[in-house]
Amino acid sequence: MKRFHRSDRVGEELVREISHIIQREMKDPRLGFVSVTRAEVAKDLRHANIFVSVLGSDDEKTKTMKALQSGAGFIRTLISKRLTMRVTPEFTFRLDDSMERGARIQELLRKAMPSGGTGGVEGGEGGNEGEGAE
Repeated sequence: MKRFHRSDRVGEELVREISHIIQREMKDPRLGFVSVTRAEVAKDLRHANIFVSVLGSDDEKTKTMKALQSGAGFIRTLISKRLTMRVTPEFTFRLDDSMERGARIQELLRKAMPSGGTGGVEGGEGGNEGEGAE
C-alpha cells in the first residue's frame, strides 16, 4: 500500500486553491488561460514548484508566467489565510509543457505509421516464401 506524505496532501490542496485564486481573484491583464496541473512541495513544506499549462502563443505564455511570478506574494498571502499551516510555502511557477510534448509525440507516431494500413506483414509482403518449397 502506498503511503502518502503530508507534502503530497499539501500539494493537492495548493493545486485546488491556487487554481481558484488565479481564475477568480487575480486581476492581472497579462494572465492568459491558465490551468494549474500539479504542485511539487518540498518535504519541509517551505517551497513549492507550481506547474501550470498556458494556452496561447509563446509571447502570451511569457506574459502569463511573468504575471504569475509577480503575483506569487499575493497568492501566498491568500493561501496562508485559507490553509492551516505553520509555514506557507514560497511558490515558484513553472511552465508545464507535458501536454505539448505528448501532442508532438502523438503527431510523430501518426506520421511514422504506414498510411492506409497496407504496409508491413498485414499487407501480404513475404507471402511468396512458400512458392519454391514444393
